[in-house]
Amino acid sequence: MTALRLFDVCNAIDLARAEDLWSRQAREGARSRLTGTPPKAVSFGEAPLALVLPPVSLQLGGNLVAAQVAARLYVFGVVTLAVRVPTENLAWPAYVALVGDLDAAIGPGAATEVWTELLTLLRTAVGAAWDRPSLSTLEEDYLIATVHTFSEPVDAPTLGTDLDLVPLLSGEHRSLADAARRDLLHRRFSYYTDDLVVLTWDRAFIYEPTRDTDVADVLEVANAQLLEMRYYDELLDDELPRMYDLVEATRRWSLAPRRFANLARRLYTLVAEVTELTEKVDNALQVTEDVYLARVYTAALDLFRVKLVSGAVDRKLAIIRDTYQALYDESAGVRASLMEMLIVVLILIEVMLAIYPRH
Repeated sequence: MTALRLFDVCNAIDLARAEDLWSRQAREGARSRLTGTPPKAVSFGEAPLALVLPPVSLQLGGNLVAAQVAARLYVFGVVTLAVRVPTENLAWPAYVALVGDLDAAIGPGAATEVWTELLTLLRTAVGAAWDRPSLSTLEEDYLIATVHTFSEPVDAPTLGTDLDLVPLLSGEHRSLADAARRDLLHRRFSYYTDDLVVLTWDRAFIYEPTRDTDVADVLEVANAQLLEMRYYDELLDDELPRMYDLVEATRRWSLAPRRFANLARRLYTLVAEVTELTEKVDNALQVTEDVYLARVYTAALDLFRVKLVSGAVDRKLAIIRDTYQALYDESAGVRASLMEMLIVVLILIEVMLAIYPRH
């Protein structure tokens, strides 16, 4: 069982410097790669830095359980913390109950200091590599339940009928209506007869006998992209009203082209910065030849509404670009008007000098 918590921590992370800072403390860390997929089938824009953190203890099902902890740092300023609890020799109802216990212990809304302490540890160790640390409180969370073996052979097509996945994926104890059950199990994918992935908004079930972690890794990347796009969407939401106020204030000084130029330069800088970083987010992972992984990744992006939020960011950037262009044109127009006025004044001076020559 893996509980993910993602944080927007800064504008960008210098991964090479973070790796160096981490290695100086004799700790384990390496650039991420997908374990079961050929390198030519996928491409990271810049591979995130994977770090191993000290384990934590959790109270689950009345027992104290040791959980493994790992972190990934993404170049666009997102940190992912993953708390993994290994399980074995559990009956299915007990496994479902334990997943619920993990969600209750460190899931959304849980009163726990685990995530804060882990993030503080990470900030202390590699925070010097974080460019412009963010005051944002944006977070994302995701829960992944993974099964590698069953006591008896199980086929993917019958897995949803032989074992009820609905309580695991919904976290509900009451029975769901048929329409809700169908919707919950709608996004299911298999490549072989003995593997299965079922995606929901905040949980996923993975049956993977080969123990590959590729599907879980691409789900993490999709969540990281969602978080960062949400950050830029909110950033631009806050910026647009300020931009309108500044434009109105600037126009009161209609004969001060420098004010237009300064505001236009500020808007251009914002557009350039956001465009550069959103491109890094968009290109965080490119799946090319692995058709199955590409289907899962694309479905996750659609489910998490990454493209929808990214489209909203693009529209707001377009508004700022148009405003920048209008300000630039207005500034050029003011300069041209001032030049024309200056020429007229010089001509008048020449005429006056011709009429009233100096003695």
